[in-house]
Amino acid sequence: MPPCPHGTRGGLAPETGLRAPPPWQDPLGSGTGDRASCPPGPSYFHGPPVWQQPLLNVFRHFKVGEWKRSTKEGDVAPVTDKTLQCTVYRIQGSVSASNYLQLPKTSTQSLGLTGRYLYVLFRPLPPKHFVIHLDVATEDSQVIRVSFSSLFKEFKSTATWLQFPFICEAGPRKDLAGVAPSGARWTCLQLDLRDTLLVYLNRRYGHLKSVRLCASLLVKNLYTSDLCFDPAVTTVEAQRAKLSVTPVPREMAFPVPKGESWHEHYVHVRFPSVSSRASSEPAQKSRSPPEAVFRGHVLELLPHPVAFSNPFPDSVSPVARMFGPTASRQASSVPRPLPEVRLFCEHSEVCGENGPGDHSQEPSARAQVTNKHATGNSTHTSSLELATVPVALSERPGRKQSSRDTASGDTVFQRRSFLPDPILRLKGVIGFGGHSTKWAVWTKDGAAVVYPCHAVIVVLCVDTREQRFFLGHTDKVSALALDGSSSLLASAQAGPASMLRLWDFQTRGCLSLSRSPVHTLCSLSFSSSGVLLCGVGKDPHGRTVVVAWGTEQVGRGGEAVLLAKTYTGVDIQAFKVAFFDEARMASCGQGSVRLWRLRGGELRSCPVDLGAHRVLELTDLAFGQAQDARTLYVCSRSGHVLEIDHQRMTVRHARLLLPAQAPGSPLSQKQASGAGRRAPATRGEQSRCFGLTPPTPLGPGISISSLSVSQTTCAVGSDDGYLRLWPLDFSSVLLEAEHEGPVTLVCVSPDGLRVLSATSSGHLGFLDVPSREYNVLTRSHAAPVLGLATEHSRGQLATVSQDHTVRVWDLATLQQLYDLTSPEETPRTIAFHPTRPALFCGFGSGAVRSFSLEAAQVPVQHRCHRGAVTGLAVSPDGSFLFSSCSWGTLAQYRCSAAQCRILRVTADMVCRDAHPTPNALVVSGDSRLLAFVGPSKYVVTVVNTASLEELLRVDVSALALASSRLASAVAVCFGPVPPGHLLVSTSSNTVVVLDAASGCLVRELLGVHPLACPSLALSRDARFLLTAADRAIKVWDYAAKASPGHQVYIGHSEPVRAVAFAPDQQQLLSVADAIFVWDILGAPESSPPGSAGDSPGVPPTCEASPGERQLEDTESGASGLPRQQVPVPSQAAPLRLGLRAGPLEGGDGAFSTSDEEGPSEESHIPEGLHQASGLPMLVKEASGAGDGAWGAPRGPWGFSMRPHPRGWATARSTSAAQARPPARPDCYRHFVARYKSPLLVKSTSVPGARTERLLLKAVVGYNGNGRANVAWKPDTGFFAYTCGCLVVVEDLHSGAQRHWLGHPEEVSTLALSHDAQILASASGCGNTASRCQIRIWDVPGGSCRRLISYHNTAVQALAFSPDDALLVTLGAYGDCTLALWSMATYELLSSVRLPEPAHDVAFNPREAGELTCVGQGAITSWLLQQRGASVRSQAHREPIPEELGAGELTSLCYGDAPLLYCGSNAGQVCVWDTCASRCFLAWEADDGEIGVLLCSGARLVSGSNSRRLRLWAVGAVPELRRKGARARSSSVFMERELTLDGAIVSAVFHDSMDMGVAGTTAGTLWYVSWAAGTSTRLISGHRSKVNEVVFSPSASHWATCSDDGSVRVWSLASMELLIQFQVLNQSCLCLAWSPLSCRRPEEQQVVAGYSDGTLRVFSVSRIAMELKMHPHRVALTAIAFSADGQTVLSGDKDGLVAVSRPRTGMTFHVLSDHQGAPISTIQSTHKEYGDLGAEGADLWLAASSDQRVSIWVSDWSRGHCELLDWLSSPSPALTEHAAPPPPQFPSHPPPSLAAFCPWDAALLVCAGLGVHPEVAFYSLRQKQVVEKISLPFFAVSLSLSPGAHLMAIGFAERVLRLVDCESGAVQDFAGHDDLVQLCRFASSARLLFSVAHSEILVWEVTGHRAIEESLGSGPRLAWWRS
Repeated sequence: MPPCPHGTRGGLAPETGLRAPPPWQDPLGSGTGDRASCPPGPSYFHGPPVWQQPLLNVFRHFKVGEWKRSTKEGDVAPVTDKTLQCTVYRIQGSVSASNYLQLPKTSTQSLGLTGRYLYVLFRPLPPKHFVIHLDVATEDSQVIRVSFSSLFKEFKSTATWLQFPFICEAGPRKDLAGVAPSGARWTCLQLDLRDTLLVYLNRRYGHLKSVRLCASLLVKNLYTSDLCFDPAVTTVEAQRAKLSVTPVPREMAFPVPKGESWHEHYVHVRFPSVSSRASSEPAQKSRSPPEAVFRGHVLELLPHPVAFSNPFPDSVSPVARMFGPTASRQASSVPRPLPEVRLFCEHSEVCGENGPGDHSQEPSARAQVTNKHATGNSTHTSSLELATVPVALSERPGRKQSSRDTASGDTVFQRRSFLPDPILRLKGVIGFGGHSTKWAVWTKDGAAVVYPCHAVIVVLCVDTREQRFFLGHTDKVSALALDGSSSLLASAQAGPASMLRLWDFQTRGCLSLSRSPVHTLCSLSFSSSGVLLCGVGKDPHGRTVVVAWGTEQVGRGGEAVLLAKTYTGVDIQAFKVAFFDEARMASCGQGSVRLWRLRGGELRSCPVDLGAHRVLELTDLAFGQAQDARTLYVCSRSGHVLEIDHQRMTVRHARLLLPAQAPGSPLSQKQASGAGRRAPATRGEQSRCFGLTPPTPLGPGISISSLSVSQTTCAVGSDDGYLRLWPLDFSSVLLEAEHEGPVTLVCVSPDGLRVLSATSSGHLGFLDVPSREYNVLTRSHAAPVLGLATEHSRGQLATVSQDHTVRVWDLATLQQLYDLTSPEETPRTIAFHPTRPALFCGFGSGAVRSFSLEAAQVPVQHRCHRGAVTGLAVSPDGSFLFSSCSWGTLAQYRCSAAQCRILRVTADMVCRDAHPTPNALVVSGDSRLLAFVGPSKYVVTVVNTASLEELLRVDVSALALASSRLASAVAVCFGPVPPGHLLVSTSSNTVVVLDAASGCLVRELLGVHPLACPSLALSRDARFLLTAADRAIKVWDYAAKASPGHQVYIGHSEPVRAVAFAPDQQQLLSVADAIFVWDILGAPESSPPGSAGDSPGVPPTCEASPGERQLEDTESGASGLPRQQVPVPSQAAPLRLGLRAGPLEGGDGAFSTSDEEGPSEESHIPEGLHQASGLPMLVKEASGAGDGAWGAPRGPWGFSMRPHPRGWATARSTSAAQARPPARPDCYRHFVARYKSPLLVKSTSVPGARTERLLLKAVVGYNGNGRANVAWKPDTGFFAYTCGCLVVVEDLHSGAQRHWLGHPEEVSTLALSHDAQILASASGCGNTASRCQIRIWDVPGGSCRRLISYHNTAVQALAFSPDDALLVTLGAYGDCTLALWSMATYELLSSVRLPEPAHDVAFNPREAGELTCVGQGAITSWLLQQRGASVRSQAHREPIPEELGAGELTSLCYGDAPLLYCGSNAGQVCVWDTCASRCFLAWEADDGEIGVLLCSGARLVSGSNSRRLRLWAVGAVPELRRKGARARSSSVFMERELTLDGAIVSAVFHDSMDMGVAGTTAGTLWYVSWAAGTSTRLISGHRSKVNEVVFSPSASHWATCSDDGSVRVWSLASMELLIQFQVLNQSCLCLAWSPLSCRRPEEQQVVAGYSDGTLRVFSVSRIAMELKMHPHRVALTAIAFSADGQTVLSGDKDGLVAVSRPRTGMTFHVLSDHQGAPISTIQSTHKEYGDLGAEGADLWLAASSDQRVSIWVSDWSRGHCELLDWLSSPSPALTEHAAPPPPQFPSHPPPSLAAFCPWDAALLVCAGLGVHPEVAFYSLRQKQVVEKISLPFFAVSLSLSPGAHLMAIGFAERVLRLVDCESGAVQDFAGHDDLVQLCRFASSARLLFSVAHSEILVWEVTGHRAIEESLGSGPRLAWWRS
């Protein structure tokens, strides 16, 4: 049991020997049924729980007033309540955990209450919080704690604890939102314990074990019952009004004054809420007057992503929210992060599927996870359901106040009109299969076919083609079965948590839902009567499991009962229950046929002796019918059909089916037919039949995948694409039908007249045997659908998919019209021509092709793009076509004529990071404007469609003021021309509505989806807005001006790629895994509004009202944070168009690029160059060379692919390159420097080595932000790594370190020469240098040989040539340059600019003149030829094969010649033949991006951002190279795998690959031993910023805390990590170590403060957390122990100082003197009693960021605390000669630092209190400043030595200063990578620790006295000796 919060040290103790009485089993919650077989155990009561029916008064039964069976703690007393006019119990106190009432008395006992509902009658007491703890036992005796509290801020869930926040928003103070208001009313809290466990933990409720009611509240009583009472209706009222509800018993009823409503005085909260089946029940049961007015509290659940397992989008975090009766209008309009979703409203009309009168008497969890359908329509349900079904999640009721209610001060809740609700109904689904294409069955009458389509089960009538749906699965359906009477349907879904559903086939309602005991059920089979269901699947260990369920009680309200489960070691491909005996089954698999029997609750099997056929791969089986019932037919991959006598268990006949035609006709020709495909043909064919003797040949036959038997025939489906119908003697083929792909399923109808067939390509149809005709039922894409387009005049839909097909569908019949296939490339985008029967399609190769849908013409191709086409749009008037690609190119075409021509091609117009989406390019309704995201992802640009003149540019990142990160644009959409809105979806989950003409912000929809919305559409009448993200579709009431309502629809099992309105605006289309067609039940307007003023739903077009959103006008910095001002749309900038140097090799059309070098001499401008609107433009008037058909006929389209152009143009625009730097690559392998303080001192006063008072002794940490920043030479023992701007060379045996200083910025990468004599290190550029520094180090001497520089931003990689004569340096994405250096002269030999960022570079270890780099979309190799001092290079660029599906290659390494291994961002490793320049092999090496690859001999090491380091055996790869295209990756296998603590960024291994070192982003270096399979931590460091360093009083240990939430304890002698305490999802901001006086020395403690306001005490000796407290509501910023260690002082960012006792966990004093400014420092020391004129032995100070310091004297044992002194900064405005504000703190004062002087406790040292940078010494006795020391900069950290009179000061300028306070001498020390945020002297005074971000530098203090002459002059503090 987890510990109780609020400072308690533990919760209830676990049960010891006592068990509750077994609960009664009732699947539907009716309270009746058989008793479970649970072992009895002692409790308070014995026997069946009849005594609990129908109601149990808990307080009366347990005699709470006597306190024998219950207990109380703290302030618990009986009082008389005036409202209820009875005795209640008052529980109050400052600490909830210390004041409570508990049942039963001890935690070892159990209440044993089995009632489903628990009713708690209570009233919260203001102004404190209350807590209710329930310990609930499940059926398997697992105890779960369920807690409700107003203290909780969010829902939290673990395996044993559920925490639900109970929030009341109408309190008097906003900061106490969870505290009940002063007028809080009595509440009836109705808890459905069974549904709570089922919904949130998927556990079955057993009984209620214990209850604890904690302060602060009044409680009348507790009741348990299996009945659902309505507290607002009494028995008399129910009888008088003849209401069909269960009235509340008299003893539970609250008194209601005569003539008044119950809801005006009390609150009813029900949890969890009622869902689909009983959604109308609470509206009827607990209803206010008919005007739907509800005053008071209503339970609401706020939509917020939750942490527990929830597979569907828009998950809702349950929050019990209460609105007080006096909530103001302003309070109700507070913006929320997400639109609220109503899960349960007690007083709103909610119509069920059968109308308002459809009510359910008994709600259940089964109704909440199931959707009953009478007509196949989508059901209105809540987003908390366990089913991802196409249902509407309605909005939260709107809040509106009438004038009368406003005057009276009451809040009135009224539902906003967004009708009908639901507004969508699923009409049709285009698709088949998903998990597999093996499952489709006939109904009993043969009139319909049942099949799965991903997560939806479809019933298709074969005559009318009408579809009905079974909705409820959350993942793809893996198997289904229908019983013999077509009354019960079983289905299973794929995934680790496989769910089994049983459906009523007639009503399509889910009767039973249960979790399968296996991972994925791959087969289901019903008995003929439907009372037995068998399934086959795999367990987590990969073992085959056979399961049997009894389903006899399912139709009667019961559930499926697990009868038997057994494990088997044989392979099972098919499993069937015999129709003649329900206890017998059969299975087949690899070389095995087994007969099964269910007897005595066990499944047993015996094998059939197959003899010579035991080597066959058996695929399917079927029992013979009626007269042939003794025969079992089994088919195999080799073409054999075995006839088995299952009674004698012998093989009767074995037949081999051979094809009649000559082998060799390729199946690919059958699969490659185009638009004019014929229906599958039927014909006769002879076969060969073999008896049992002689032995059946095992040669090649027809590979049979499926088999089905009728009374006279046997149907088989084979991999050659044929469905064949044979007589039972297999003498000859009766009929056959040819399909487009391998047949995976055949099923004969019950009457034997129709044969159903399915193929692996998603085709489903049936062969009508009497007429010999084949009928196609449905076709589908075989991979996810990427995009769609609709055609207006003919009602057609076009889709593109990853299966390389373009398909055109008829929207009326949902049948396929055309099928266009491109085997070599993937179509990405699609668009119809609005006036001609033409179709445009963009491909991943960059080609744009147009197709005519009427004439059989060769498609026309346009190749003006070099990257994948990401957007395609046609103007509504049909004049222009626009396309964009991933390289940022925008192309314009003239498409008004039959022949489409290219007009313009512009470079760097569109965002390069854009993904293919229908909303990448959009054209306005009047065909005048074109909008897109670009040139960067933060900008949306609007241009003129005719001239491409830029009209508007809006910076979207400045609009997301509420976002903590920089928002980018994701998708754009135009609204109707009047009013002319442009909708932009952003990465901050917001849809921004802009005026398309002015760019002004019109309105904003916040929290549209939990994820960014990549697709959106607006209806033609601007009434409805569609948004899609992940698997959810939302329909918004766009006409509503403020807070538009929405409905959510879910049902796709994969992310929705696109949504659109049908041409008639009556339907909605969505594509993802399949194509969904929805009917819009709310008919759109007949015509669009005439103007903005005509439409009531259209907001003003110029600017938003001030009340809608307030925008701050503050300037943003360069830190990447959102700018706090509304952007002013920029004026039209000149259109930048690149010049192409000559035509593309092998291509046609125009192509434009840009480069820094400017146009080359070969550049030319084609004819037709002109200017538009005074802007310089390059216009290419297309001629015959650029357009038209090309190539020889090939494939269905009759074209052949041109080779991809290699190389790139050298003519680029200098201004374009400088204005638009490349975007950061979306891969972790690419180095991005961490943002740091830009201030760096160019020179520091560093003295000579003889006089240095500080020597750098050690560096703690490793830079996990670097890439390839570890060097190791096992032969010599050299080991180096980077930490910040330092290169650390460490002896792995002794741990001694050497530090190479010199880099001004963070070191990004290292490279060690092959002879280990030279080390190269690179750092980024900063304010001291305009270029990156590359330092060449002499390894033996440790000195820097040479400093070279070339790159502008950062260096991504370094590599030495095999002979160490050359060094190649690769620039990061900021400059994209590659430089080659001579190691003899250190001169730059050559450089080249790359067209896109590269991630890695390497020399060929066997060829010094061969160099390769990898990056986006291609691999580039250089052949180097050195002639004297010059080097010439020849580049060869090879694109990544599209089959790999990898957008970027992120790492590479050379293997055995001529192999090159490359890792991709998709987790693949591909192998290239460098001689043939081709990729011949690839395999899935990881599910994350591979950033590290190392190869030596036959071993390969890969490291990825999934934290996995893997060792591969690649010895067979050279042999696979010889196989070419026939190479398969099965010969490559993984030898070892290790999981580390972060993404792998660096690795270096021994040549044998047995051992190595790997670095991770967590700041850790690991020693890896593959032989032992272990990883050992070498270097440890913090991942994030270090916030504090403290030391143990014994000077043996030290501790750190960090933003990563960890507290680490280190050894001071070895600097090794000893202990780590980790708190997830919180930052640890402050830390303190207990003094020696606290406890015994061996029981040391550290106390840590966290960002959530909690304080945790850790025991160092016991390595455990001892206490958790919550003394603050906001983040803690400072913490300290008192001098005696008995008290903890903590300060927070609001300026409050809390005083707590760690022994009791209580906070007994709070000081608010610094309120309003964060506390920066708290320090405590000991003084003599009575010293300084004040009583008390504790002297402590608190400093806040507003430059104030308070000094206190306290005696906490007596509760005494006295303010001794107060220091504050003088106002800069009143001070003469005030210094200007420090540049490092432009808008804030410098940090306020204060510390007691160690050598004089009455002396205070302060910094940052004045207007000048200085340190002041303040005497507490003299009450004045006695001395000042001037500083060059404002200090950010301060520490005083407890030994010598030394003071350390850290500056934001990355300098550490040491000051001798006796002599005034100073020394400055460099070496920090960022501002020196911390400096701390160790308690021994011999070490000084300084911290810059996450790096910790340990300095050794060399002496306590120094020679003043050698230290330099400085101010003297002579008063020390006086």
